[in-house]
Amino acid sequence: MKTLKFKTNINCGGCISKVTPFLDKQEGVESWEVDTANPDKILTIKSDGATEEEVKATLQKVGFKAEARP
Repeated sequence: MKTLKFKTNINCGGCISKVTPFLDKQEGVESWEVDTANPDKILTIKSDGATEEEVKATLQKVGFKAEARP
């Protein structure tokens, strides 16, 4: 299991509900959460095979930006 972290522009409950169905059915994503209290709106993903590129592509489809964090 790997943890992926992204700086995003997912900044409210409405945004989270938009990305939920996409991240929930993303292959290789075990669980995820967005820290909207953090200024960088950090999305943390417990990955069981999903790559940073796949997650970024999924979020872009829904209209959000994600930038991988070390």
